[in-house]
Amino acid sequence: MKDGKTSDSLRSLKALADETRLRLFQLGRSFELNVNEIVETLGMGQSRVSRHLKILAEAGLLTSRRDGMWTFYRTAADGPAARFAAAIGEKDRGIFARDLARARKILEDRNRESRRFFDAIAGDWGEMKRALIGDAALDPLLLRHVPRGEVAADLGCGSGDLFAVLRRKAGRVIGVDRSPRMLEEARRRHLSDSRRGILELRMGELESLPLRDGEVDCALMCLALHHLPDPGRGLAEAARILKPGGTLVVVEWSAHQDETLRTRFQDRWLGFEPQTLEDWLTGSGLSVRTKTTLSLPTGLKILLFRGRK
Repeated sequence: MKDGKTSDSLRSLKALADETRLRLFQLGRSFELNVNEIVETLGMGQSRVSRHLKILAEAGLLTSRRDGMWTFYRTAADGPAARFAAAIGEKDRGIFARDLARARKILEDRNRESRRFFDAIAGDWGEMKRALIGDAALDPLLLRHVPRGEVAADLGCGSGDLFAVLRRKAGRVIGVDRSPRMLEEARRRHLSDSRRGILELRMGELESLPLRDGEVDCALMCLALHHLPDPGRGLAEAARILKPGGTLVVVEWSAHQDETLRTRFQDRWLGFEPQTLEDWLTGSGLSVRTKTTLSLPTGLKILLFRGRK
């Protein structure tokens, strides 16, 4: 009689005994992609790709994440998937390398499209965000949870709506955004602080921050994480730039089903479950000190997490 582990291995071997499924398995080791992105990467029809994804998921080799109307797939992190990933080895050779390059280009194209969108709305972004949040008292909430320190960073700062809050807590503020037009708008609105050296603006991606290790006492990510393909990586980067004992404050949508936020504002994630955010924070080496929820008049909910390095 076969034991459970042997049965799992045989099922996995059968699932991977197909070039397309092996490509999907290798692709999922590097990226979490939705079905349309996978179809575009492999250049195959959706029904064919979906059939192979189903086989891999049933074998425990892929995990799926439903997010509104979209489903995302990636290679499972444990179980038979981990064993076979170690046995298969390199994922960046031959046809696998071409798949990775294609997927990377697709995500980069999405990123450029998102940047163009935020460039176009830079002058109106503050008002648009206020319409989403309504009359929620976000500034007082942040003032309660952002600690005092020498340097604070606003990660995904947009047009700089929260600089005034951070200036009340820190001697110097660094704003980071990937949109040149957003940074121009932030500089225009806070020209005096910029000229005095109190405010510094840097262009960069949240998953690869233009800040040194341990450069800031406090970092704030307010409604920025849901735009990232890999939020866990973004939080790990935020943790990296904190000084020992530094604080990261994350404000995000709680998980919801409002697809209009994806179509109107380029949201990649329709919010997050609290446990997911907590797991990412602790996985980044932060201890969670505060977690709270704020209900908005619009029906959405905001999560606030405060982690300490």
